Amino acid sequence: MSTSKENRPVKKRAKRINIRTPAIMERVQAEVEEHYRSSIVEKLQKQDGRLTLGNTTVRLAKQFGFCYGVERAIDLAYAARRVFTGKNIYLIGEIIHNPEVNRQLRDMEIKNIGGDSPDAQISDLGEDDVVIVPAFGAELTLMNQLKAQGCQMVDTTCGDVMSVWKRVRKYTKEHYTSIIHGKADHEETRATASRALSGGGHYLVVLTLEDCDYLCDYIRNGGEASDFLLRFKGAYSDGFDPDMHLQKIGVANQTTMLKGETEELQRRIAQAVADRDHALNRTGGDEEEESRFQFFDTICGATQERQDALFEMLKEPMDMLLVVGGYNSSNTTHLVEIGDQQVPSFFIRNAACLKNLEQIVHFDLEEKSEMSAYSGSILDLANPVTVGVTAGASCPNNLIEEVISRVFQMRGHSREEILGAE
Repeated sequence: MSTSKENRPVKKRAKRINIRTPAIMERVQAEVEEHYRSSIVEKLQKQDGRLTLGNTTVRLAKQFGFCYGVERAIDLAYAARRVFTGKNIYLIGEIIHNPEVNRQLRDMEIKNIGGDSPDAQISDLGEDDVVIVPAFGAELTLMNQLKAQGCQMVDTTCGDVMSVWKRVRKYTKEHYTSIIHGKADHEETRATASRALSGGGHYLVVLTLEDCDYLCDYIRNGGEASDFLLRFKGAYSDGFDPDMHLQKIGVANQTTMLKGETEELQRRIAQAVADRDHALNRTGGDEEEESRFQFFDTICGATQERQDALFEMLKEPMDMLLVVGGYNSSNTTHLVEIGDQQVPSFFIRNAACLKNLEQIVHFDLEEKSEMSAYSGSILDLANPVTVGVTAGASCPNNLIEEVISRVFQMRGHSREEILGAE
């Protein structure tokens, strides 16, 4: 016997609760400040980002560390723990790409429904459970599953990320394929790609300028679709056909990419589309006047500020650059790439990576693994040394302080000297 619609059980939708009340946020901001504030970082900021003790100078970039979107995400996670006392709270993956911050949330008994060993499956959750959506968002299918379970949602998705979603939805509505400049396996890119699928759209993720040139050659001259799909395996939508879905293109990007590289990618694709369409019009193959290329600059403002600040800092000579942040942080990775062009640059998670005067444990971008390297001129205390420090948008000030303190300590100076120096 069939069950009528009227008799089927309906999952209740969780009631929306305002967790950003003045009383809660006052407590939250005090907690966050206690965990992540740094008196040494504040001192350097007041001194134009420079501190010298003896023959050792540390320079701090003008823009570094937490951006507004990251601060908001952390505030909301802390507030959720305060408001939903006694309830199970789950985080989708990581709130941001920084192990220290994610460890802090685990210490607050915020569990996980992502990764290799989740604390629960989505099917286990119900109306009494709270789920925090991370700063880089989540895929639509996952969001719909959680809503269907009736969970209370705390969405910390950054506004800049949502602007990209709006753009790719527009592309889909106008029958443009979204070309996304980003890393195909990055959470933000996957979330953006899922929005491009809404309404039957398609997407292709392009990471490097080399990949871009391959794409541009295909746009101009065509080729073997099977070779194209093999080249971009895992980076396009189901049913993607390069002969069909590259006719009208809209470019967007992961918000944390290098702005100059994204602009160059846009320029190259735009030229390829123009060359193809001009050739078609010359031969009478297509008289359509409609533009077949769109783009929208969706680089995060904070990402750009940190990149610009590093370019500015690199105008003065230094012996090495320390870039602090999580190894899976895209915006931090790009800071390392910028630094590498001019000065020995070391991508470190925290001060513990500075083992001694001879050894720096760092993440090697080419090898994609952590390794140890000789630190060069920092070894000889008789030589003057200038060390630059910057950090990605997901790195808290307390970790930056520990790195600065460790540099001075290895050069024979105490924390008390740092705080007392003018």
